[in-house]
Order: sequence, then C-alpha cells, then structure tokens
Amino acid sequence: MNLILLGPPGSGKGTQSKILVKNRGMVQLSTGDMLREAVKAGSNIGKKVAGIMEAGELVTDDIVNALIEERLSKKNSGFIFDGYPRTLNQADLLDKQLTNANTRIDMVIELTVDIDQLIDRIVGRISCANCGAMYHITHQPPKKEGVCDACGSTELYQRKDDNEESFRTRLLEYYQKTAPLTGYYHRAGLLQYVSSIGSIEDIATRIGTTLDAG
Repeated sequence: MNLILLGPPGSGKGTQSKILVKNRGMVQLSTGDMLREAVKAGSNIGKKVAGIMEAGELVTDDIVNALIEERLSKKNSGFIFDGYPRTLNQADLLDKQLTNANTRIDMVIELTVDIDQLIDRIVGRISCANCGAMYHITHQPPKKEGVCDACGSTELYQRKDDNEESFRTRLLEYYQKTAPLTGYYHRAGLLQYVSSIGSIEDIATRIGTTLDAG
C-alpha cells in the first residue's frame, strides 16, 4: 500500500509514519529526511542541496522530485509520503512519477487536530539535527536531557519559528496551499480523515483501523 499523510505542522505525520514503518514495514518518504540524507551522503544532489541551504534559499521541486524518483525505483512493501505533496503541481508530478514506476497511491489520510493543541505541540517541540527525531519538552522529552534517544546525538534544537506567532503564519500558509489538495484527492476517491487528537497510541490505532478498512 502506498499512502500519503497530510496534516498541518505538528499534527503528528512524522511520528505516525515511523510507527507505520515499524508495524507494517512501510518506507517513509519525508522530504526533510531525504534532503538531510542526501547532504550527509555527499551525493551530487546532496552537494546541490547543501549549497542551496547555505545560501538560505528554498530547495526546488525538481530536486525533491529527483530524490523521490530515485526512491521509487527501489523495491518496497509500500511508501508513506509524509507531508508531500504540498501543492497541486507537486501532486501532478507525483502522479506521473508513480505511473512511470507502475504503481499508484492507495489512500490519502489527512490528520485533523484542534489548533490550540497544535500550538501547544509546536511551541514545545525539539528536534535532533543529526537524525530528525522529534521530541516535546513537556509531553515527550528525551530519556536523557539533551541527548537523542534514537542516535545519541547531543544536537537537539528548537526551531526559531516554533513560537505561536510564527506558527499561526505557517498554519495559514499550509491551509492555503493544502485546501486544493484535499479536493484533489477527494475527487479521486482516496481521501480519509483521521483525528489527531489524543495519545500517540490512540492516533496510531485510528490510522491502522482506517488502513485496514480501506
């Protein structure tokens, strides 16, 4: 099964993707993770990405699509597109890539959550610069303060824009860009809604039930 997870920042896409990887053997395709891996590997694309990031510019769709195309060429038991596509243009390009790879999207799940909960999640969020693992200062801190549970790195940080004012701006941008995607996948008969309110385990159970019913 190939799955797209949609949802605003802080809705839990990355966390739930990792649970699906563990429980169902799926492959998580997070654009952020792929870009970090490419930079770390020092590939041609990685060097290009590093230069763009150092210049403070945005990575283009062409680069992201090249990374996705490379992943699609490998055999797998199902992909999870985590937070991608973000625009109609990206959705169209992804459809073409999947067709070329002789596969398709089977379901799109949009994680829905209360805005006040989102703000609480975001303002306390910390990340590992080395592996991308996510934590929360209050709700899900690392077992050892300042040390990543997943890789042991001490490079834990909080994004400068993880504050309420910046988040509301990002949230508005998300809904402006993603509203057309919701209609796009609804018309294709692929869209399902899952509440992202509650514990990580409760949300994972809801997603699992939705996948099994689909």
